[in-house]
Amino acid sequence: MEKTNVSKTTTKLAKMGLLVAISIVLVYLIHFPIFPAVAFLEYDPADISIMIGTFAFGPLAGLALTVVTAVIQGLTVSASGGVYGILMHIIATGTFVLVAGNIYRVNKTKKGAIIALAVGVASWVIIMILANLVITPLFMGVTRDVVVGLMPFIAAFNFIKAGINSIITFFLYKRVSKFLHR
Repeated sequence: MEKTNVSKTTTKLAKMGLLVAISIVLVYLIHFPIFPAVAFLEYDPADISIMIGTFAFGPLAGLALTVVTAVIQGLTVSASGGVYGILMHIIATGTFVLVAGNIYRVNKTKKGAIIALAVGVASWVIIMILANLVITPLFMGVTRDVVVGLMPFIAAFNFIKAGINSIITFFLYKRVSKFLHR
């Protein structure tokens, strides 16, 4: 009995490690600005594997995937963002996985997934508006007025990024989940 639990845990950790690796590769290969006026706000599909892992293993596993991915990504392929980038990634994606993961955990249907993803996107956008108002002036050395001036771009960027990644997750999850639950 105990050996079986250790084996299941090891298998789950290996699958989660694979999802982190996929996330890092995705951000390395695909990243581009959505709005040329604010080129530092780059779209990347790295959160798709985190979202898939959240639906497969639950919100706490999703949060663990988020933190590990954000730190590795922030120290390697996205090192220019530094601690600020790592923190913002953890806040954005962490909010999403906790909200969407908890909703999906209770209602594992297509409709439940759509609701989870939609509420997750809304939560992501709201938390990033607040996080940018508080954290960006501290790390970037700009006034809050500068951040407020960029807020239409920041809100739209977060909505587009989370929205695209959620749509892709919706279409991929059931296909990938067969492997993850094997």
